Amino acid sequence: MQQAVENTAKSLERNITVTVPIEQIEAEIATRLKKLARTVTMQGFRPGKVPFKMVERQYGFQVRQEVVTDTVFKRFDEAVKGQNYRVAGYPKFQPVQAPQGATAVEYTATFEVYPEVTVGDISSRQVKRPVTEVTDADVAKTLETLRRQRAKYDNVDRAAANADLVNIDFEGLIAGQPFEGNKASNFTVTLGEGRMLPAFEAALIGMTASEQKTFPITFPQDYDERVRGKTADFTVTVNQVAQPRLPALDAEFAKQLGVETGDVERLRKEVRENIDKEVAKRIKSKVKEQVMDELHDVATFEVPRALLESEIQRMQQQAVEDLKQRGMTTQDLTLPPDLFTDRAARRIKVGLLVAELVKKHELQARPDQVRKVIEEHAQSFEQPEQLVRWYYGEPARLAEVEALVMEDNVVEWALGNMKVVDEKTAFDDLMGTKKE
Repeated sequence: MQQAVENTAKSLERNITVTVPIEQIEAEIATRLKKLARTVTMQGFRPGKVPFKMVERQYGFQVRQEVVTDTVFKRFDEAVKGQNYRVAGYPKFQPVQAPQGATAVEYTATFEVYPEVTVGDISSRQVKRPVTEVTDADVAKTLETLRRQRAKYDNVDRAAANADLVNIDFEGLIAGQPFEGNKASNFTVTLGEGRMLPAFEAALIGMTASEQKTFPITFPQDYDERVRGKTADFTVTVNQVAQPRLPALDAEFAKQLGVETGDVERLRKEVRENIDKEVAKRIKSKVKEQVMDELHDVATFEVPRALLESEIQRMQQQAVEDLKQRGMTTQDLTLPPDLFTDRAARRIKVGLLVAELVKKHELQARPDQVRKVIEEHAQSFEQPEQLVRWYYGEPARLAEVEALVMEDNVVEWALGNMKVVDEKTAFDDLMGTKKE
């Protein structure tokens, strides 16, 4: 058996030519057929009593294909290990035309290897770390939001205003023609929540029950591709206008939110604790995103094409599944690969960077770190111990947590080698709740 290795014009691509003696292949075929003959069944024969010639005639081609594939791949695997190659993706095998009377079969395998991952100097890179103070006003606004989520609505005989619930019938036409989702009856919308296009909600403000109005709406460019950029004329009839009646901030409300004693001050304390946790989570996420961006920018290595294509396919499938969950028809839907190329390349590059830094600086996830993350996540469940057991009961789930911990370790390492500037950030800006 021989192997010949050569580079190609592409920096990460390699070719290996594997040669295997025909005698060796024929011997393995005979061995497998004899083994198969001991158990195979055919009509008119007892198990294990089928004549060898019949077994060979029935299964010979299939066994030959399996033996050639297994043998060539085994030799390929030995060859790449001998060269200390880390294969990225799956190799492509091509048979080499053999001369008459050849005593060996020859295949050429084309494959990619993982790049040599190098991380540039990050000492001059800067990360802005948000610093946010949670105030009593922030707690009060959160409680107000919780009350609005549990509001009851009373019909009113006045014009619709922001925060009102309106019941409407509507129909939209583009150049006089209907389109998918263009009409509905007894449709309810809470003004100000942003469920509908801003211009649509704005047109409803000031309307009263039984009033009808026609107005144009131009769909934005990031809307459904079938109507994006087009203008529709909507005719809306208001059936009812109802104003919110918020529950009182009292013991009954506190009990509804899980404070069994009904203590309103205890409710405020728990709300503040939850806000503090969310603020810490948002800060951590923003810092991590910046660190990964900086690491990505100082790295100068090529992404294997095989990994890129695989990641693009995975992202395409995930996008289609997301559209299905939103109720969109995805039959025969094909999303162009170009939509995902940049994000897929970045994701792979960052993943390779993290793996290299973990290896180089011994940033592996420690068992106590993994345990801490799982227990903190479990605290939001009624029976935390069950969730902990769930994670530890399946290696794949545990591996996901370990991967997150390793990323956190890389972030901490990077922050120790970068410039970190604390930046005072308003609560609404951090949470993305600031209204224009």
